[in-house]
Amino acid sequence: MISAGDFRNGVTFELDGQVVQVIEFQHVKPGKGAAFVRTKYKNVITGSVVETSFNPTAKFPTAFVERKDMQYSYNDGDLYYFMDLETYEQVPISASILGDNFKFVKEEMICKILSYKGSVFGVEPPNFVELKVTQTDPGFKGDTATNATKPATLETGAEIKVPLFIDEGEIIQVDTRTGEYMSRA
Repeated sequence: MISAGDFRNGVTFELDGQVVQVIEFQHVKPGKGAAFVRTKYKNVITGSVVETSFNPTAKFPTAFVERKDMQYSYNDGDLYYFMDLETYEQVPISASILGDNFKFVKEEMICKILSYKGSVFGVEPPNFVELKVTQTDPGFKGDTATNATKPATLETGAEIKVPLFIDEGEIIQVDTRTGEYMSRA
């Protein structure tokens, strides 16, 4: 059990049969009246975000979310298959569970599979990936002096903005959380 007074960012608990994770919290002690905890939390299954207040002594059951490393194998239409590296078991995951940042994942990359009581609700790709630029306009001498960018298509099909000095065939590092170019690899 966890009390609302012990909330911290990232704490996962059960609320009305749903698994929620604290995004923001603030302990408030008004001049008059009782203290309370103002909380913004996200339902980890549906992704909906709710703001509410709790009594600091309110207790909630702690939810244990399992995070397991699995290797992305391939996709077959709407299903994406991940292999458990310990048992070599293939786990199919629906495309609706994958986030927007999955477009940076290529075959054989290790991702974290998030599940609660055996039900998969999310896939976290690595924070940084190295991908090859397959198509972009050529850069010109002197273009490195400005902060100008150009579109580039990566080997996974994802499109991002890169500096003008990046050419086709180069390997670059991408932050999957923001979808931004980081550096040459």
